[in-house]
Amino acid sequence: MDGEMNVRRKVDLERMLLDGSAEPTYLSLSLLEDITNCFSDDQRIGSGGFAVVYKGMVGKGMVAVKKLSKTFGVHENKFHKEVECLVKAKHKNIVRFLGYCSDTQGIPANHEGKFVMAEVQNWLLCFEFASNGSLDKYINGNDRTVYFYLFLSNVITAI
Repeated sequence: MDGEMNVRRKVDLERMLLDGSAEPTYLSLSLLEDITNCFSDDQRIGSGGFAVVYKGMVGKGMVAVKKLSKTFGVHENKFHKEVECLVKAKHKNIVRFLGYCSDTQGIPANHEGKFVMAEVQNWLLCFEFASNGSLDKYINGNDRTVYFYLFLSNVITAI
């Protein structure tokens, strides 16, 4: 049943990629695991202090899935505020936000010799894939001056 649901959700996500006016939506953890090959290292495209970013395949399209670190210290209401801001942020110079996942799982664990169910929170954000790499690459790379000023010029003239 879960596989059938993922196929439907994957088709919906593919439609979102094609329809620029589609609103961001909730995405299941199992769907995000499916499109990123269970967050495998070969799908990993970047990381920072707070998250790891994976490439996800959706039909013939690609998405970027940002998996927030468990050590990030994000609380649920902060994550929801972030999602709220991302839903509102729509501009041709901003990578399109497609959806989010907030998932809690009970994981069996041994705590001080006792069996307990530990809650593990997963927070993920899904974006349209930007094939030219991250802005950081242009700001901090070898050709940063030329590319950055061209980029900045385009952003300013668009505003």
